[in-house]
Amino acid sequence: MQKFTDQTGYTIQLDSSPKRIVSLVPSQTELLYALGLEDQVVGITKFCIHPEHWFRSKTRIGGTKRINAEKIFSLQPDLVIANKEENLQAEVELLRTGVPVWTSDVDTLDAALDMIRQVGMLTGENEKAAALIQQISTAFSQLKPASYPEKVAYLIWKKPYMTVGHDCFISDMLKKCGFTPAFDQLNRYPEITVNDLQAAAAELIFLSSEPYPFKEKDLAELQQQLPSSRILLVDGELFSWYGSRLRYAPEYFQHLIDQLGPNP
Repeated sequence: MQKFTDQTGYTIQLDSSPKRIVSLVPSQTELLYALGLEDQVVGITKFCIHPEHWFRSKTRIGGTKRINAEKIFSLQPDLVIANKEENLQAEVELLRTGVPVWTSDVDTLDAALDMIRQVGMLTGENEKAAALIQQISTAFSQLKPASYPEKVAYLIWKKPYMTVGHDCFISDMLKKCGFTPAFDQLNRYPEITVNDLQAAAAELIFLSSEPYPFKEKDLAELQQQLPSSRILLVDGELFSWYGSRLRYAPEYFQHLIDQLGPNP
């Protein structure tokens, strides 16, 4: 029997490498696929869209914040993988009454790499996890940040507008790009208004593709109200998914930085 302490400080015990896993987090579901756990994963959320064939074939156990505990228990998992931010504590505690639940807490790239390492240990896929960590680390080491610190307001929601504070993963990704998050003095995902955006005087505004799917019409609407800001639609998965998708983030970030051009 092995003991594992998760990123929230909670310790679980596993008799052996898990053979029936339920994932409650899209980015971690994709990580499990990257680790080669095709047969072991038996349940995922309705938001776990990658890989597509898992989305079509694996049992869906609800959303990240509205899980179907009865369905999860019926799958008889020997491990559930959750996340502190994306899953509700009450639902995690309910699952713990019947199954080991390992919970991640990821707000930086370093924490993401540690999560990948620990999930590799949990599932007996240490070597694949180590190779993935090396690939991600190398890719980020080659990223050339913006040559000047543009202030960026990153929006994740509309009606009300919501942005990112200093203590979330997206904020760390913005800083890795050399940007300055416009609302870094705030916590988590604060609600803001157009007046707040005007007062922040952000040179750049990024409209994310998720969780709210911003489109060109949203960009045009906001551009009218903020004519001095440059507004771009960005790939939310590459800014917020902290699993194996991180392999592709630096290349995307570099393209975005290069697209912005040199300091005017």
